[in-house]
Amino acid sequence: MQTKEAAQNEAVSSPYRNYVLVMLTLVYVFNFVDRQLLVILQESIKRDLHLSDTQLGLLSGFTFALFYVTLGIPIARFADKTNRRNTVAASLAIWSVMTACSGLVRNFTQLLLARIGVGIGEAGGSPPAHAMISDYFPPEKRSTALSIYSTGIYFGILVGFLMGGYLNQHLGWRTAFYAVGIPGVIFSLLFYATVKEPRRGATDLGTTSPHESPSLREVLKRLYATKTFVYLALATGLHVFCIYGLTNWAPSFLARLHGMKNAEIGALLGPIFGLGGAFGSFAGGLLTDRFGKTDKRRYLNIPAYAIMLSIPCAAGAIFFQNTTFSIVCLGLTASLHSTYLGPSVAISHSLVPASMRSLTSAILFFALNFIGLGFGPLVVGMISDGLAPSLGAESLRWAMSITILISFGSVALFLIAAKKLTTDLS
Repeated sequence: MQTKEAAQNEAVSSPYRNYVLVMLTLVYVFNFVDRQLLVILQESIKRDLHLSDTQLGLLSGFTFALFYVTLGIPIARFADKTNRRNTVAASLAIWSVMTACSGLVRNFTQLLLARIGVGIGEAGGSPPAHAMISDYFPPEKRSTALSIYSTGIYFGILVGFLMGGYLNQHLGWRTAFYAVGIPGVIFSLLFYATVKEPRRGATDLGTTSPHESPSLREVLKRLYATKTFVYLALATGLHVFCIYGLTNWAPSFLARLHGMKNAEIGALLGPIFGLGGAFGSFAGGLLTDRFGKTDKRRYLNIPAYAIMLSIPCAAGAIFFQNTTFSIVCLGLTASLHSTYLGPSVAISHSLVPASMRSLTSAILFFALNFIGLGFGPLVVGMISDGLAPSLGAESLRWAMSITILISFGSVALFLIAAKKLTTDLS
């Protein structure tokens, strides 16, 4: 008879888990193509629909984030009780349809409603995917697996910027929305047909029964009592504020202050943010899994050090007048910024049982997206509008510089979380 440990090892070693990881990563690629497409198109949309920077910040940040994070928790709660594969497939179909609908809008309100629809769909994407990955991969490989999954963010930005910049210049921004929305619907059917739901806790000792589903109140109570998670949620929130405050305004920054054209911006920023971010994400997972074997605190210390190194790079990207130097600094910043996500999710999952993982991811994503995605682009846009009468185009440069100051707070919170980790894990 096969032992429990042998059964777990068989599940872990199955080549099928790698296929599932690839499929989930591709879903995440679609997620960020659809989410970030607006960013590369926003200057053209601003001209056609007569929008302000504050309205652009609302579209790419706060309004999207409000529905994304608010619905993420109940959807994750639903996913913890039911089939997570189905939740991911349905979510992909919904956000893809709403992305295609974005090409039909005629005014700010209609585009706002379409972005709300994208946010509602994407709310059901990552938390169930995180939980599935944690059930396919054992604890000592989770950070790497989750970091590979997180490369979907950066490959999504790569595809979105390259495709969006090209289509916008040659066929218009409406065609770009159609071109990325429709394939997502088709891929959702392939995902549903070929990906299997894993057994909950399959790679953990002390497997949790699928019928043991704690309440939201129980999960919140446990996480609030876990000081590592509290500081980690705040740290990631501030860090994502910096990421979106810089990334979402980078195309407009290069267009207004460096005189670059849309297709040129997409062709440059796509590989810089995409490949640079993917490298940083993968390296973050690999380094933390390697060095975290002897000291779990390194799962949080390594991202803190990377963010610290990113601060002078971000300053160079914003303040260098030379376009080449500015773009090189943007690439370095993107790589260093992206090391945090895989280790952060892996540590959050190590603090809770398998039955709480989807909900834990949703709560972590609530914090990082509400603070970061919700306010990063919006605050930068509002500051830019406020400074524009006196500084003109330079207002955006100074508005983006707020991300440098916020990074110091993120570093401090990551280091505090690392200090609390040993006690919380024990």
